[in-house]
Amino acid sequence: RYLNQIFYKSDEWRRIRDAVILRDNGCDLAMRDWEIRGRVYVHHMNPITEQDILEHSAFLFDPEFLITASHITHNAIHYGDESLLPTGWTERTRNDTCPWKCM
Repeated sequence: RYLNQIFYKSDEWRRIRDAVILRDNGCDLAMRDWEIRGRVYVHHMNPITEQDILEHSAFLFDPEFLITASHITHNAIHYGDESLLPTGWTERTRNDTCPWKCM
């Protein structure tokens, strides 16, 4: 765990993380119109090992293997639980937040 903390606090990681977030426009799994509200995670699509960190493997910093994810999506990926993922957006209607107003 201590290696993860050292790695994720490194200047090199922070630079590539920022670049990936910009590339993906801050959208969940880089899907347009799925903007992340809250903390943005940058997910390694290939699992990383202790050895990768110790050897400073090149793929750790390769944007081809990185993608932005929301907290919920990140957990769904790591725990293999598809039920955590959002099912879609509810279409907003006029006055839908004002229960005393008629539509």
